[in-house]
Amino acid sequence: MTGWFDAITRALLPLEKPPVPPAWNHGHLLDLIGGGPRADAAVLMAIRDLPEPRMVFTLRRGDLAHHAGQVSFPGGRTDHGDSGAIETALRESREEIALAPDAVEPLGFIDRLETVSGFCVTPVVARLASDAVLVAQPDEVTKIFEVPLAFLLDPANLRQFEFRARGASRQVYEYVGVEPRIWGATAAMLVNLMQRMGVMK
Repeated sequence: MTGWFDAITRALLPLEKPPVPPAWNHGHLLDLIGGGPRADAAVLMAIRDLPEPRMVFTLRRGDLAHHAGQVSFPGGRTDHGDSGAIETALRESREEIALAPDAVEPLGFIDRLETVSGFCVTPVVARLASDAVLVAQPDEVTKIFEVPLAFLLDPANLRQFEFRARGASRQVYEYVGVEPRIWGATAAMLVNLMQRMGVMK
């Protein structure tokens, strides 16, 4: 348990030095969404502190404006009153999964990631209390589920496929052997974490 968190924390950008633009995949999306401004957002990559740690995911409602019906980390658009990515991630997590602020300990950041929907997302990696109670808020989230961290950080469980967006094709990551489907930006954030940890090139 401690080994996982130690290895991950060493790979993160520290809390006092959050990532700045451009996002690590900026060059890959220029041909799809151009070089204009992106809307700031943040997500919480929460890892439940158990002997076999698990990461928390949400399945978004099918009628939302962005990424409807997809698996994601809790999070969303930055509000003007937010002091930074951590506040955004925690506020959105409270709104989406009723996460109590005292049940989570932010550890650091991975690199920012841009999405085809025009967001620049800052992922906040955090330790979640083993007994934290999470409740899906039905106006945004259909379900909450957790996946073993060891599975997610094994590159053998990933594959790439061709995805068409805005008339162009590109290679996108997805996990195999897990439902609901984890792919796209959510899988890419985990790929970035593995790259920072040195377990994937």
